[in-house]
Amino acid sequence: MIPNPSETIVALCSAPGPGARAIVRLSGPTAFAIVTGFVADLPAERRRRCISTCLELPSAIRLPADVYLWPGPRSYTGQDVVELHTLAAPPLIELLVQACLDRGARAALPGEFTMRAFLAGKLDLTRAEAVLAVIDAGNRNELKQALAQLAGGVARPLAELREDLLNLLADVEAGLDFADEDIRFVPQEQLLHRLTRGLALLTLLRKQLDERALSGQAFRVVLAGKPNAGKSSLFNALAGKPAALVHTEPGTTRDYLVERLQIDGTPIELVDTAGLRDSHDDIESRAQTLGQKQAEIADLILVCREAGAPHTNGAATTPHSGTAQVRVATKCDMAAAGPGELATSAVTGQGIAGLRKLLVERARAAQRSPLAPSLSRCRHHVEACLANLRRAHAEALDDSPAELIALELRDSLDQIGALTGAVHTDDLLDRVFSRFCIGK
Repeated sequence: MIPNPSETIVALCSAPGPGARAIVRLSGPTAFAIVTGFVADLPAERRRRCISTCLELPSAIRLPADVYLWPGPRSYTGQDVVELHTLAAPPLIELLVQACLDRGARAALPGEFTMRAFLAGKLDLTRAEAVLAVIDAGNRNELKQALAQLAGGVARPLAELREDLLNLLADVEAGLDFADEDIRFVPQEQLLHRLTRGLALLTLLRKQLDERALSGQAFRVVLAGKPNAGKSSLFNALAGKPAALVHTEPGTTRDYLVERLQIDGTPIELVDTAGLRDSHDDIESRAQTLGQKQAEIADLILVCREAGAPHTNGAATTPHSGTAQVRVATKCDMAAAGPGELATSAVTGQGIAGLRKLLVERARAAQRSPLAPSLSRCRHHVEACLANLRRAHAEALDDSPAELIALELRDSLDQIGALTGAVHTDDLLDRVFSRFCIGK
């Protein structure tokens, strides 16, 4: 159930804990009245402003603060909004929030401020989901993608498409009133052109969503195994160039090598390490240490074994056990792979394409962007809308009755409405906004 938007809510909307500044936010019809209880000289004039003052809290505590006032409807939530910026001393912040609650405010639920912005029409659902993605962004690329969606990167093309389809539906349905006279407001050629344009816009939007579905951080894959197990040859085969030195002499690779790849648009960082074995000198020991460290920070380890070579166990020949592993048999042009191993050959190319595909699948499964839940929901509605427009296009090509085309256009507009939140349910809003933290 959607919480009552007529109640005034309060929450700490900055990071909890001690610091230089904390922000307590209120939103609702009595937000200004509640703050008046702390600030005796609060101006009666309702306009945007910032006031530097002291908050009069219980127990005669005077807390210095900057009070920001945003009268509705020109505010984030569309309601009266007040922010109290003060010292981030947890006991004082708890006292301040409790004082707001005592004066009639209610503790905000997760994402309730952004939900009110959505319900007030300040944000559509794609932008509201982008707010959460901005908060959860783990790197610069994820932040850039979230900000692009927050700025309307999805909403704007959808608004354009919705306007086009509404106009087209109006023209198609206008002709229904003159069906007996065989009068058409949209010639077939123009109808097909406008439907094709809608399909093109949706196809571009789907591509945009696919590009944003993954984080830009490279998926790190480490090749590990005994000396002369064919790691460097496999490394070169995956990289598509002779990046690593290959020699029949065991232990040729002493340092680790890194090659950054783009496989089907997915960034993958490939790392070739020294062969796992007992070290006999200081240089060998350092090489082993470097290889183990790379295995510890890997997203995936390719455990390489020369096909036909005996299986060995032991700490010196076992890569980091806490990381996901795939067992790969190399040199399968000379012998067969063992059970549970992926057969490869750098000479014949056997298994290389399959291994590259596996790396892409693992990378895409692991590198989920903060926008992933939003993009997954968006893609569902975009695919359904595409299906409606394709059927409408097929009906137009067959010169089918206008009623059938109008039905598909209406269904496509329903999908766009569900995507932006123009059509929504309490359950959908609960799933979206329950992922937010309190205060946002």
